[in-house]
Amino acid sequence: MIKSQKRIAIIGTGYWGKNLVRNFAELKTLKAICDTDPEQLKILQNEYEINKIYSHPTDLLQSQDIDAVVIATPAATHYEIAKAALMAGKDVFLEKPLALTIHEAEEIVKIVDSKSRILMIDHLLQYHPAIMKLKELVDKGVLGKLQYIYSNRLNIGRLRTEENILWSFAPHDISVILMLVEKQPQKVRAFGEAYLQDHIYDTTITDLTFTDRLKAHIFVSWLHPFKEQKLVVIGNKCMAVFNDVEEKEKLTLYPHKIEWIKQIPVASKASKEIISIEPKEPLKEACLHFLSCLENRTQPKTDAQEALSVLKVLQQAQEYLYREKTNEK
Repeated sequence: MIKSQKRIAIIGTGYWGKNLVRNFAELKTLKAICDTDPEQLKILQNEYEINKIYSHPTDLLQSQDIDAVVIATPAATHYEIAKAALMAGKDVFLEKPLALTIHEAEEIVKIVDSKSRILMIDHLLQYHPAIMKLKELVDKGVLGKLQYIYSNRLNIGRLRTEENILWSFAPHDISVILMLVEKQPQKVRAFGEAYLQDHIYDTTITDLTFTDRLKAHIFVSWLHPFKEQKLVVIGNKCMAVFNDVEEKEKLTLYPHKIEWIKQIPVASKASKEIISIEPKEPLKEACLHFLSCLENRTQPKTDAQEALSVLKVLQQAQEYLYREKTNEK
């Protein structure tokens, strides 16, 4: 485990931010936290023996005792706070999404480059040991030519009012799919419905069309009777399933084959192979990766450019959703 001398501050210590507080505190790099909730600040300060607490990001960003900030605030504030942090000379670890518009995201990318800063987006699945192993298998050609990918990210709650299900759940899956196929889709379509709140979609299905007949779809919903987090990758040599709900069988290979018998395709099923995965916490691995990038001044694998690629897909899906809804009226 890396021993970092970098001094980290976390802005936003709520639902997800407190997990980041725990991880950076365990890595002995957390020096300050910032939140609008004074009671939450006091609780975390006492639990993790944090040196300084702030009630506003502006005060924190003026501090010369902080090298990098971790931003876990509502999505609508990401652009503003990340920009201020970069302009203040801080490196940034930012919860997804990078911003809510392409224009804002492109501006952040330019600032990162001009200021020679490090910005990492917490596309958490890319730091999951099972997904990292899956990428290794794809690159080695174990699955053969990729033909079809689908992802289900489903649950009951946690309902949002500031962002829809597409922006809340889908970025992680889009990030993984783009990482596996190493290219942008030629076409993006999305379908869904807002059942609980007008204009806040509760369920969406996003279709991605790539070159070479490769397709992918992403089904996300917070109105689902049970939790499901599954990614299925179909290759012409082998099939792989990542199931994050499973405790032990996180990654499984199915070397099924299709044989042609008298010009008729017949499925020849094979026994599944469970891939051994190290039981590491993805968030801890992401935090370690960020600290390593800070120490070595290297770009994260989920850097600003990668985040912009994901945002472009999200934006295309969002625009298609609204066009479909308009056409229905």
